[in-house]
Amino acid sequence: MNIFKIFTDHPSSVNETYFEHMFIALGFSLRLAYASFAALVHSIFPFLFTKTASDKIKELYDKINAR
Repeated sequence: MNIFKIFTDHPSSVNETYFEHMFIALGFSLRLAYASFAALVHSIFPFLFTKTASDKIKELYDKINAR
């Protein structure tokens, strides 16, 4: 199997280039890290970030389903 094909098959299947897919996935990753941090803080201080993580997850869900 061609090494280039391994890296481009999936992005091509969603009509993106390798770099478009990389940056979109990176954006999702950073947003999930933010949601994770908010949930961590909320677990210790339940009066902080009361809806932040769930709102971010809903937003990402909507973005994924719109693709």
